[in-house]
Amino acid sequence: MASRMSNPTILVPELAQVAGALNRAAGNGAMPRTAMGLAALRAGQILTSTYLTIRAATGLRAAGESEVRIAAVATWRDAPCFSDAERAALALAEAVFGATGPGERVPDALYAEASRHFDDRTLATLMIGLGQVAFWSAVALIGKPVPGAPDAETWTT
Repeated sequence: MASRMSNPTILVPELAQVAGALNRAAGNGAMPRTAMGLAALRAGQILTSTYLTIRAATGLRAAGESEVRIAAVATWRDAPCFSDAERAALALAEAVFGATGPGERVPDALYAEASRHFDDRTLATLMIGLGQVAFWSAVALIGKPVPGAPDAETWTT
């Protein structure tokens, strides 16, 4: 299996700086790593990106997350294994990336619920983490990196 194109960070070197800044901001420690990973996994699923989904699931496994919880992310609303804070992060991911009807994508009630579990800095970090998924979604969906491959083999043409 090969990607559609060469590594975009080599083609556009400035991308590495932007990606590094996003990684540092999203990984600043304010947001629990597991909750961030669960939200990223749900976003990858909604975007139907195999690459982003596998990348998020791999990160969760590396952090010691159970297979049950990783598998349950797709059906998190009725899965008993998530905390209220994790549910708030998953709900925000769905609001941002999912198809919605009329009205605000992130209604005040959802923001209020998330604010019950996360302070402003943590919410800002979650926003950056979800933004990071959005940033990489076009790269993943258009460039089609090899899902699950080691980083050095992700972009092979």
